[in-house]
Amino acid sequence: MSMELRSSTAKSLVVLACLVVVMAGVKSASAIMVPFFLSVFIAIACGPIIHWTSRFGVPKWLSISFVILLIVVFGFLLAGLVGQSMAEFRENLPQYRSKLDSEFEWVVAKLADFNIHINSELIANHLDPATAMSVATNFISGMGGVLSNLFLILLTVIFMLFEADSIPRRLHIALSDPDMKLQHIDRFIRSVNSYLAIKTVVSLGTGIIIGTWLYVMGVDHFMLWAVLAFMLNFIPNIGSIIAAVPAVLIAFVQYGIASAGFAALGFLLVNTIMGNMVEPRLMGKGMGLSTLVVFLSLIFWGWLLGTVGMLLSVPLTMVVKIALESREESKWLAVLLSSEGNEKNA
Repeated sequence: MSMELRSSTAKSLVVLACLVVVMAGVKSASAIMVPFFLSVFIAIACGPIIHWTSRFGVPKWLSISFVILLIVVFGFLLAGLVGQSMAEFRENLPQYRSKLDSEFEWVVAKLADFNIHINSELIANHLDPATAMSVATNFISGMGGVLSNLFLILLTVIFMLFEADSIPRRLHIALSDPDMKLQHIDRFIRSVNSYLAIKTVVSLGTGIIIGTWLYVMGVDHFMLWAVLAFMLNFIPNIGSIIAAVPAVLIAFVQYGIASAGFAALGFLLVNTIMGNMVEPRLMGKGMGLSTLVVFLSLIFWGWLLGTVGMLLSVPLTMVVKIALESREESKWLAVLLSSEGNEKNA
């Protein structure tokens, strides 16, 4: 019995050591790994479009060319609009900072009328609201830095889309399953594909509605906050809160506390409808990750891969969870990643 225990402990230590070595390698090679991961998820998200057009007899090369052209045109238009908004925002940042300071002094004075005394200097030193806005723009700047390798990413996406049909067959053969009886591989690919495609559509809808809401309100740099809402919608629970903070602060600076509340209400309504009604209806079930796991995955993948790691933290964790569920000996780890309502299904 003791020999079995030693063997099990030694095996666990070897697995942990291998994981540490792999993570160190990924982190040191992040300049290569980040564009690769981004290419994989773009290819997976575009896969259903290629599959749908093939039903109408459209040649594969034509479908892929159309999708790539769409990505390039949309990307350049978006980059131009966001780049202009970011330049204007950075120019106005000192002005926003001074306005925020004066607005918060007014809030502190009003709270003092109700016998709630807050040190304004303490807020200025440790809770600078302008930092939230600069963090938001730094996040988008980080994504822009990654997209500087746009040609490499698009080239990788093209090759992946052309090879997509043969990947499941190759995985079956590689895992000694020539008769195609290993259903876990098919389930793994379908789950990741479905999750990313639906999440992309829902996030795009969220960004468009948020941008329209802020545009109607007259909030500055509405395009910037719409793009931020689109990107951060890939991070459930936490992402919508992070995306709302800078837009609400800008509305507060421009028009006062009533407009800030109205902007916050818009974010709340859009994310409640899209996240609790539209997305579950399209997916058929929840993603099955606990809120704690979502938060920890944000920190972990952000540390490992930087800005793109934060953006893809939940999809990457979903991939890990689905892979763990596919094997009996690793199902207990998938249960640890699951939310309470999905433990039985893990």
